Amino acid sequence: MPAPRPNNTDAYSMILDAIDIGTYRPGDRLVESELADRFGVSRTPVREALQRLETQSLLSRDGRSLIVASLDHNQMSELYVVRRELEGLAASLAARHATSEEVRILREMVEEDNALIGDPPALARANRRFHQQIHLASHNRYLVQQLDLVHRTMALMATTSLAAVGRTRIAQSEHDAIVSAIEAKDEAAAGQALRDHISVAFMTRLKQDAEARKEDG
Repeated sequence: MPAPRPNNTDAYSMILDAIDIGTYRPGDRLVESELADRFGVSRTPVREALQRLETQSLLSRDGRSLIVASLDHNQMSELYVVRRELEGLAASLAARHATSEEVRILREMVEEDNALIGDPPALARANRRFHQQIHLASHNRYLVQQLDLVHRTMALMATTSLAAVGRTRIAQSEHDAIVSAIEAKDEAAAGQALRDHISVAFMTRLKQDAEARKEDG
């Protein structure tokens, strides 16, 4: 008996994951037939997935083609403002609700990720897992849903702030402080530590963009 073909939800998730891991970058054109072949699905669920992604502003129109969207300066600033507050809330709630097992996992993540300092792409993937674990530890499904959308949109940035010189080591130190506050069940400190972490990441990205403009000029 043949295996069932993926449905439109699967097609959406597969395309989204491909954008998230950088298989498709901002400005890349997404062709319905090529996506169907790549993921082994029919064109109908791919078409529905593309329409959904366009509605979420993760894809944009370039004539008749759909391309992976990119964020301008104002959009990036707005995204970081929202991310800072939502992430801070997640950390505060994690300090209140996380189980001892969840806290232990966060601590292990920080310790294991220290081995990735100096490897920005690998640490960027680990960073996503770390933040997602905090989101889950908040035990608030609605907050998790909103943060998932924020982090998906973060994939529209062409580079990671962790690529900046010295940023990986500093980011790991910030992660350590966040987990320490969650371990201590200090809601205010956990929330502030994560908000500060996002602020530093935003400033780092602004510096990266300024450097890129200087090189282009």
